[in-house]
Amino acid sequence: MMIRLVGAVIALWLSGPALAQIDIREVESPGGITAWLVEEHAIPFVALELRFGGGANIDEEGQRGAVNLMTALLEEGAGDLDAAGFAVAAEELATNFRFSAGNDAVSVSARFLSDNRDEAVALLRLALTQPRFDAEAIERVRAQVLAGIRQDARSANAIARDRFAALAYEDHPYGRPLEGTEASVAALDRDALLRAHERAITRDRLHVAAVGDISAEELGHLLDALLADLPASAPPAPGPAPQGLSGGVTTVPFNAPQSVIIFGQTGIPFDDPDYFAAFIMTEVLGGGRFSTRLMRELRERRGLTYGVGTSLVSRDHSDMLLGQLSVPNARVAEALDIIRQEWARMAAEGITPEELERAQTFLTGSYPLRFDGNGTIAQILVSMQAQGMPIDYPNTRNDRVLAVTSADIERVAARLLDPEGLHFVVVGQPEGLETDG
Repeated sequence: MMIRLVGAVIALWLSGPALAQIDIREVESPGGITAWLVEEHAIPFVALELRFGGGANIDEEGQRGAVNLMTALLEEGAGDLDAAGFAVAAEELATNFRFSAGNDAVSVSARFLSDNRDEAVALLRLALTQPRFDAEAIERVRAQVLAGIRQDARSANAIARDRFAALAYEDHPYGRPLEGTEASVAALDRDALLRAHERAITRDRLHVAAVGDISAEELGHLLDALLADLPASAPPAPGPAPQGLSGGVTTVPFNAPQSVIIFGQTGIPFDDPDYFAAFIMTEVLGGGRFSTRLMRELRERRGLTYGVGTSLVSRDHSDMLLGQLSVPNARVAEALDIIRQEWARMAAEGITPEELERAQTFLTGSYPLRFDGNGTIAQILVSMQAQGMPIDYPNTRNDRVLAVTSADIERVAARLLDPEGLHFVVVGQPEGLETDG
């Protein structure tokens, strides 16, 4: 057992003295599996988070949706337990498992009591290593996935999201819904799901975090018992996603009184030296609070929308700056003009010292509130690992935010924001709007 003493101390504060101290330690199991651990013995409970990198990005050609369907079936029977038997076993242990698939990863959340930790981990191991993929379960869950795909086809928000992704990412997996299409999901058989499982649940792109009533030594043995028998490596990731999206407007007809609008451009990676300046800039521009520039111009002054938000969206193979809002059809053109104007104003002028101070106060004050429970902390830690953040990031993050100056943001805004490269996808019946398609 190796415990690297490179822990970070997260000071959870509101205003004044620290409320608690959380020590993050990097633990390596006897079998070589690395995890981040926060010991908290006050409650006999453990939250465990696993992130298997790759996700729906490694779907085989022509089988989009296989990883998503496979993941949804992991709790539908394993080993000698069918779906009902697995559910009863989990209930009797008072344990909870959640399996989810994203473009970049398959995520597993486990919550269990200290008293039955070994039994809960054994049950989770069955799900990860011996899923049954019974015919009845496949058809039942397939029907649920297909129902979701059909529902998305009638959702303006889902249509806008999918069209923007298709335009931005072209033939990269990001450009296609991870759930697949009705045709691709209908064609998936048990062999395809077995291959998806073998490709997606592997140790080579694994990140682990544990929070709660467990020691470093206990966690190391738990991880080896849980994960040692998994395949060692996954297929190669698809590589960087193209971002050939040019400026313009794409409309998709949809019968509704309002249009849903998604807009964006190329973003900035977390490891870029200018990331935190870009982060604050995006918060001031349209972070979702009532005091942001877009909210003030679009909602308060003109009543065009209930809300608008912008954010930096980082994926394993892409970084984007995205925004979204809904606007009455008759005023879509006006809303787009205002967004472009604010984009250009920010690019030319940056932000004021007053805006910077307000944003820094909000961002540093709200950050500690995220660490509000074992499960949430475990999720944060595993996300940090996946994004390549250092283990001391929670302890240094607010210092990084406070180190940003108005001059930094002026420089980054001029570098990053591209009003001419801003692309809008409008789903609705916008009036008087010139579009590219």
